Amino acid sequence: MKINATLFELFEKKAKKTTVTHLCMGLGYTVVTTSDGGIGIAYTFFENKTACTVQKSYENPEGAPAIGLVEHILSDSPILRTQALAAINALNYSAAASLAQGPDNADLLAQMGVEKGTHVAMVGAFKPLIKVIREKEAELSLMDAGKGIGDEQDFYEKLGTWADVLILTATTLLNNTTEAVLGHAGPGVRTVLLGPSTPLVKEAFAGLPVDFLAGTVPMDAQGTIQAIRHGTGTPVIQRFGRKVVMAMGEG
Repeated sequence: MKINATLFELFEKKAKKTTVTHLCMGLGYTVVTTSDGGIGIAYTFFENKTACTVQKSYENPEGAPAIGLVEHILSDSPILRTQALAAINALNYSAAASLAQGPDNADLLAQMGVEKGTHVAMVGAFKPLIKVIREKEAELSLMDAGKGIGDEQDFYEKLGTWADVLILTATTLLNNTTEAVLGHAGPGVRTVLLGPSTPLVKEAFAGLPVDFLAGTVPMDAQGTIQAIRHGTGTPVIQRFGRKVVMAMGEG
């Protein structure tokens, strides 16, 4: 996948010089901290978990160069890509932390041009955004495979011919479907990649039909780690972070 390969190229050199200081794989999210003061998170993507182990082999990554995690962004295993994406977000922490507080949900949707009658396609059921979309009286087509919502063929047809806006969960980076979804988007569809897993790295999405990257930057490291260790999800994790938005066309 192009995005995975680009992320690896962008962070390979730094990952070889930086050490992993902490890795915690919570039930909801995974967190990695690094020796340069970085902290990054990613959704913990379990796939067909049928046993007590989710990794075929084990080497302690803590105290070792971060490249040992980052190289897994090229893996076929979603659980290894989870660790890699969290490590990449940690290595990108200083850049992400320099971004200003982003808009709230209503303002983000307004920035995307969502208003009455707008056709919105959404991959991943973001309940707070769904509420605002309905309040704006926009039309919504939703697909969330994990929750059994939506028909893929019908959704892709709408994405290609009906949708004005695409809201795409960053979790698609972990099951390698981001580029497939983007490939079905019709011309002129305004797209935001959204969620705490989002790598706030413009270069990784260059040439792809993505207009905005919207993520969460942890600001309270200990609070974030504890919340993840306790198995919490996005609403709790965001208490300890700052929501930010990057416009791909800026800078």
